Amino acid sequence: MLKQTFGSDKPIVAMIHFPPLPGTPLYDADGGMAKIIDSAARDIAALQAGGVDAVMFGNEGDRPYVLKASPVTLAAFGVAVGELRRAIKVPFGVNYLWDPVASVALGVASGARFVREIFTGVYDSDMGLWVPDAAGALQLRTSTRRSDMKVMYNINAEFASPVGSRTLAQRAKSAVFASLADVVLVSGPMTGEAVELSNLKEAKAAVPDTPVFANTGVNLDNVADILSVGDGAIVGTHFKVGGDTWSPVDGDRVKRFMDRVSGLR
Repeated sequence: MLKQTFGSDKPIVAMIHFPPLPGTPLYDADGGMAKIIDSAARDIAALQAGGVDAVMFGNEGDRPYVLKASPVTLAAFGVAVGELRRAIKVPFGVNYLWDPVASVALGVASGARFVREIFTGVYDSDMGLWVPDAAGALQLRTSTRRSDMKVMYNINAEFASPVGSRTLAQRAKSAVFASLADVVLVSGPMTGEAVELSNLKEAKAAVPDTPVFANTGVNLDNVADILSVGDGAIVGTHFKVGGDTWSPVDGDRVKRFMDRVSGLR
């Protein structure tokens, strides 16, 4: 499943972070959608030239984040992916922060192979009380006949703490058993911050038959340890100029990282 969906048995999925979309506070109205699409196109070219296995679109720039997609940002996201997908030569996925139903809708419309989001649990978050809707998202996937599109469940949300006392292992098992996760993701406390290796080990031990990926903070220094435990990784910040989330992709950083991964694999 991993090779078919992500292009490798130990895949590196690279993030394409959209600049702020229309309807959000930091949107550049003068630059408009053309500026957003041009920025993403440059990142796509650098990531593919560097040899990543797959890419994923995300609206990382849409701060402050929301828990339910707005019509204008969802539409803008779809327009951008529609314009850019012709340049993509590797498998791609989508992630609308932080709405699993909207993410699945985007995946259906765009032909994405995979979707990432917080699908399960209840969280005390910077965005307020967070109650995702895994059932609604998967019902949409089924009703649109896209069961081939894999769903990646982040089980320890950034910018948030889970409500309740269940362990990470228990949440991983529940995400797979009760909510049908295809891939389990383990994160650090926020974008760009490394996942605890002990958390990755705990999740993998809990669901040995389900792929488990590191979701944040993977870099050249820790990727060997990460891939010795996990089944893949999502990389965003490390691929940017100076390791800054809001900077463009640095092609040299991507190539050095992927050369290291090739050696490990």
